[in-house]
Amino acid sequence: MGQRGEPRRVQAYDGELGAAVARAQQGDEAAFAVAYRLVQPGLLGYVRGLVGDDAEDVAADAWLEIARDLRRFKGDGAGFRGWTATIARHRALDHLRRQKVRPRPTALEQDVLDLPGPHSTHDQVLETLSTRAALTLVAALPRDQAEAVLLRVVVGLDGPSAARVLGKRPGAVRTATYRGLKRLARQLGADGVTDDGPRTLGEST
Repeated sequence: MGQRGEPRRVQAYDGELGAAVARAQQGDEAAFAVAYRLVQPGLLGYVRGLVGDDAEDVAADAWLEIARDLRRFKGDGAGFRGWTATIARHRALDHLRRQKVRPRPTALEQDVLDLPGPHSTHDQVLETLSTRAALTLVAALPRDQAEAVLLRVVVGLDGPSAARVLGKRPGAVRTATYRGLKRLARQLGADGVTDDGPRTLGEST
């Protein structure tokens, strides 16, 4: 199982993903297709949050690099998600440098926002968000908060993994995630949300 606070949906397939990656590294093309199927939805959502409508092209470039360097990867399913997110982020930032525009988060996929847990600020915000609302609200977040939310919610990384992708300390990513979700909560006017300090996504006190 994955780290505490990870979405259960991601935890559930990490074992399958790790096994598929191991087979793919031995040249099993069908296993690589399985790994792609498990990772691509979240990875594409994250890239879309950075580059908008160019996400498909940027993600395709990232997968070319992933396939090329696959044999050099070492780790489990959760590690593979972090590794692919790092590659995708580099490709997205390269794209943005070429386009000379700032990253802007866009629509989140509603089906990856269904996180379980107690009735905390995080859970109530995520349950309230629709795709249209996410497009407007997440785009208004500061970049560090938006990207932290994307990695934690869309890609499903735990705090330390998201921190490695961003090159930041886990505490900084945890705080950015918390602040981003709290800001969304205020904008949504969520009723009865708790305010008991930063914690990893989905954690209860």
